[in-house]
Amino acid sequence: MLLRFFILVAVVGSCVAGRAAERLFDFSAMPEGKPPTGFVSLLTGAGKPGDWKVVMADAPTAFQSLTGNAPRSGQRGVLAQLSMDATDERFPALIFGEEVFGDFTFTTKFKCVDGKEEQMAGVAFRYQDPKNYYVIRASGLGNNVRFYKFVNGDRSAPIGPEVPIARGVWHELTVECKGNQIRCLLNGKEAIPTLTDNSFPFGKLGFWTKSDSVSQFTDAKVTYTPRETLAMVLVRELFEKKTSLSEVVIYMAKGADPELRVIASRDEKLRGTAGGELEKHVMAKDVMYSGHDKARDLYLVTLPLHDRNGDVVAAVRVEMKPTTFVPSGQSAILRAMPIVKEMEQRFKEAKDLIE
Repeated sequence: MLLRFFILVAVVGSCVAGRAAERLFDFSAMPEGKPPTGFVSLLTGAGKPGDWKVVMADAPTAFQSLTGNAPRSGQRGVLAQLSMDATDERFPALIFGEEVFGDFTFTTKFKCVDGKEEQMAGVAFRYQDPKNYYVIRASGLGNNVRFYKFVNGDRSAPIGPEVPIARGVWHELTVECKGNQIRCLLNGKEAIPTLTDNSFPFGKLGFWTKSDSVSQFTDAKVTYTPRETLAMVLVRELFEKKTSLSEVVIYMAKGADPELRVIASRDEKLRGTAGGELEKHVMAKDVMYSGHDKARDLYLVTLPLHDRNGDVVAAVRVEMKPTTFVPSGQSAILRAMPIVKEMEQRFKEAKDLIE
């Protein structure tokens, strides 16, 4: 059974809509003994990578009982870091790789289970790579909560108070980020006064431990403002300036998926759909194609999109309505070429378009 992600989109405000989304991480839906889908195990420092798996454990019920008579806890799947490699300066992390977050509120329950050298559980956030990110963690041996920043692998001085963290007991940790403001709550109460830092405006997030800490996590959720990728920004801005455009579609292969797919379009139904042989040919041969869709009376121009090194990283289809300024297919080509050239000035490499 796949890890279930529930995404709820709410519109707030009356005249201007602001979107908020919520993603719940239900580890109880995952097979026991395996790492959760959608996450990547990473390591800062020395030692062995973390051993992240779903295990059965006594945990609070995920939802509040309507009658008040239902059990408040029971055996269900939770996320656990099980490796007891006691290497000092070893920081295993399990990072959710399918989303980049800017402004968000992330909440998880955690439990410090075991560890001779350390008993820590925390949240890594605005994660760039194993050497650059923020972390807020609680220590069952040190009885404290601390904020750290890793920059180029160097860890900052700790910030945070002494707080009792009982071992074998579920606690709740919340991290809130809004712009350059960072808040931390432990069991619903402010643990660290609001911090201000400009190092990482966005990034990925996940779970974090240290050294030989055996820690468990459950009931994790993130409420966030969805970020607009650069590819979507480029498309949106074009329609704010070019009235003759009917549609602009950007095709690119993402990550390990070799399939060419739509990464940006005004039409939400198109996003994520597979590209065709035409787009593949345009990219493979670094050539341009133009045509006329008689049924829709639109000129279509498909061009390669190059990175700063001149390599083809995507295909762009520009659709235009016949107008005084676009009376023919040749005119459509002449208008489409500078559109793509302008796009190429806005990014350095392929990943910039989708992060």
